Amino acid sequence: MRYIFPARIEAHAKEAIVTFRDLPEAVTSGRTRAEALAEAVDILDAALLFRLKEGADIPEPSSAKRGEVGIAASPGVAAKIAFARAFRSSGMSRVALAKRLGNSETEIRRMLDPGHATKIDRLNAALRALGRRLVLGDEEADAA
Repeated sequence: MRYIFPARIEAHAKEAIVTFRDLPEAVTSGRTRAEALAEAVDILDAALLFRLKEGADIPEPSSAKRGEVGIAASPGVAAKIAFARAFRSSGMSRVALAKRLGNSETEIRRMLDPGHATKIDRLNAALRALGRRLVLGDEEADAA
């Protein structure tokens, strides 16, 4: 799944406000459109990690509608969310995954912890052990 969520940017006299239809709790602003877009990534990451921490649903991003732009989660957050979702749907225990990866259960717990930074390579290895893979790409950025 691609973690690119549609956002609406509303320009006002002194600021631009960004809202996400799929994540209503994610709202931010900036003095300019460019600043608001930069802040949008931070608030998107925070909303996704908060939902992960709380065990709340992380929706699949809907398609952008007219007037919306796609905001991508940062690569580390997208990888963390992908791993957590794959692990939950696998039905595997942390101990079983740790054995498969040659790690300790503590390491798997850290990898699932939204507050713990995990290297993308480790998340990719864990995803592979769950029958998934991490795919990175690049594309033209939206104009600020």
